Amino acid sequence: MILLAIILATLLAGVGSVWLSAALSFRIVEKHTSHMLSLAAGALLATSLLHLLPEALNSDQDAKTLLTVFLIGVIFFFLLDKAQLWHHGHEHSGHNHAADVDLHSHSHSHHHEQTNTENSTGVGAWSILTGDAFHCFGDGILIASAFMADFKLGVLAAISVLVHETPHHMGDLMVLRSAKNSRKTALLKVSLSGAVTAIGGVLGYFLIDSLDVLQPFILVLASSSFIYVALADLIPQLQKRLSTKETTIQVIWLFSGIALVSLISLMGHSH
Repeated sequence: MILLAIILATLLAGVGSVWLSAALSFRIVEKHTSHMLSLAAGALLATSLLHLLPEALNSDQDAKTLLTVFLIGVIFFFLLDKAQLWHHGHEHSGHNHAADVDLHSHSHSHHHEQTNTENSTGVGAWSILTGDAFHCFGDGILIASAFMADFKLGVLAAISVLVHETPHHMGDLMVLRSAKNSRKTALLKVSLSGAVTAIGGVLGYFLIDSLDVLQPFILVLASSSFIYVALADLIPQLQKRLSTKETTIQVIWLFSGIALVSLISLMGHSH
């Protein structure tokens, strides 16, 4: 009975939050892409620095060890993107060789825009999905732990995860859409990451004592991916010459993402 409840609750929290995010974000994303990039950057930074890292550092694990894992995580996602870009360039090497001949006739700004588009395709997708999977796995363990302690506490934990994951998945969908994924493809990829919550829940049920030790490291790895995506992909796309009014709006949306995650985190902690 408890195991079935854990499976249903983790699927609701993990996959349900993705579909809720899609319902809330796709119409907005299509009309306000630059604003959603700012919102996603703020949400990812706040999730990492105000939620995941503090929770990991409050554990019994040594802070230096956790930050070392964080550093390794950032380097790992950097190398992951390098491998993705290399693979992309290798597949189209013949086409790129021909294109190189024409590059001299194009302006520098066009070349810069094309490079940014290619980079966003590699940088955002793999890193955000990998980090999201780590995060969802940790959420599954948390939900399982709550159910093992008390059934009502487990239900509250699942609802809390559903609520606080919604803005995070909105950011994930924004990253994948900016990487030229279709709506269905983006939704499928993030849904698969969300489904990892159920895997964490099932393993948490059977191995709760062993996996509890790994929880801080899972949180740190998820944190490293979110910070990497925000700083390596999203914020560079926002570094454009804008008017004072446009810059102000951009900053407001950035802080809106931070405020949204902070509010949801406070609601989760209150539960």
